[in-house]
Amino acid sequence: MRTLILALIMITCSCKGKNHEVKTPEQTNEYIIGVLDTIFKIEQEPIRLRDSLMKIYGAESKLVQEQQTVADINHEVNERKIKKLIDTYGWPDKSVVGEQGSLTVCNVIQHSDNEVRLKYLPIMKKAVMDGKLSPRFLARAEDRIATERGDLQVYGTQIKYYSETLNFNVWPIYDPSNVDKRRAEIGLEPISEFLNRKLNIDWDLDDQIKRTVEFEKEQENKKSNSN
Repeated sequence: MRTLILALIMITCSCKGKNHEVKTPEQTNEYIIGVLDTIFKIEQEPIRLRDSLMKIYGAESKLVQEQQTVADINHEVNERKIKKLIDTYGWPDKSVVGEQGSLTVCNVIQHSDNEVRLKYLPIMKKAVMDGKLSPRFLARAEDRIATERGDLQVYGTQIKYYSETLNFNVWPIYDPSNVDKRRAEIGLEPISEFLNRKLNIDWDLDDQIKRTVEFEKEQENKKSNSN
């Protein structure tokens, strides 16, 4: 009887050990890559379909709104997964997960609210300094945080749909005349190429300078009225 009890204890301990088996770095990397591949598909498929439908039916069509709802639901799940992944393993190294893996992590954070973006911004900055993340992803996050705050963006990565004109345009940019210089410094293409490729928008520097001046005046008026 005592022998049987001891055997059961040994089996139980053995099972517990297997449940808490520590992954090797290679196994951890495979796990992270697998998680990010799944998230990429779930996050991007409804967004791509939404954008395709938008070009055909317009941003306010029912079909576009349906895909946006699917994207929002999927994002809630993906955000929890990305938070857990970063909090457990740190920022994924681009040498391991590749550009698509980096894009996946950054897209999920990008689609979150500013509280989440601000939480992970210092981690992103360190990842860039350590060579784990391309600077362009950090620039995009900083632009998104700025636009959500109602500030001028720096690199022109954020595009907004303006219901009053029923079209898309870049959110106003700080010093538009030098935006391409700033973009080149972090490995981004000229803004005219970006806008044309993204949404077939023409870059009009004079118009963008005018929009920035108007934006700054509006911000000053808001501050004056709040005082």
